[in-house]
Amino acid sequence: MTAADSNPLAQGESAQGYLADPRNDAVLVYVNGEFVPRNEARISIFDSGFVLGDGVWEGLRLMQGRIVSLDAHLDRLYEGASSIAIDIGMTRAELTRALADTLAENSMHDGAHIRLMVTRGLKRTPNQDPRFAVGKATVVIVAEFKTPKPESKARGISLFTSTFRTSGPDVFDLRLNSHSRLNLIQALIQAIHAGADEALMLDPRGFVASCNSTNFFVVRRGELWTSTSAYSFKGITQGNVIDAWRAAGGVARECDFTLAQVYSADEAFVTGTLGGVTPVTKVDGRTIGAGTPGAQTTRAGELYRQWVTSAIQV
Repeated sequence: MTAADSNPLAQGESAQGYLADPRNDAVLVYVNGEFVPRNEARISIFDSGFVLGDGVWEGLRLMQGRIVSLDAHLDRLYEGASSIAIDIGMTRAELTRALADTLAENSMHDGAHIRLMVTRGLKRTPNQDPRFAVGKATVVIVAEFKTPKPESKARGISLFTSTFRTSGPDVFDLRLNSHSRLNLIQALIQAIHAGADEALMLDPRGFVASCNSTNFFVVRRGELWTSTSAYSFKGITQGNVIDAWRAAGGVARECDFTLAQVYSADEAFVTGTLGGVTPVTKVDGRTIGAGTPGAQTTRAGELYRQWVTSAIQV
């Protein structure tokens, strides 16, 4: 029996799903300046990230030898760290070099996904108070070969609207890419038990916000609609899709819309660093559009790929 077989939640598709790649068994992980085999990568049980999820992270995509939207990702990482008073202890140039070195150590040139994680570091005792942190921040970089599952693109995924809501910045600012993600995980668990692949989440006012780990779009009369960032994370891939669509002469709106408008949409899709644009064919058991990935979703995915690869080549 595999770990997946014994996991009661291991079912359905995911916008984060990827094909198994045996090369990942031998990857080297960057841990505080050293490269170690993945099965030997360790941090202390007294690390702030383990104790309370006290840290920030970024998910990055390697395409054609370059990291997509690296500057935007580093902007968000350093802004998030600063907002919760974490000193990363590395300049942008040093961190960029660490990313490049991680890719070089693993002979990665394309088709890789990178998880960059920073925590407040070691604590004297496992408690909430950041004043008990000692020493430097913990910096970990995990790079893996990841190809999104083709079945998710071909069939589309299904969503279930969770009863768990997203939050405003006065409660928990989702624009802060924090390790603390429990309410989003709860939403996903609820969706999986309902037989769906991912969770769709509403904001406190009842408007559509985002999915648990991706940004959500509907297509209505040729226009793309996605939520504002008032109650959801501001995705970098989401922004790239909007920019690419508008550059091609299309209309992309960041606006409030309801579940009723989702159910009657022509098409729907989600966006994320790993999967790019992934079609959505069902929401709450209701078929969206024709129930298959639509032409505008396909076009959005193609424009996104052209947009980011063009930026890479500049």
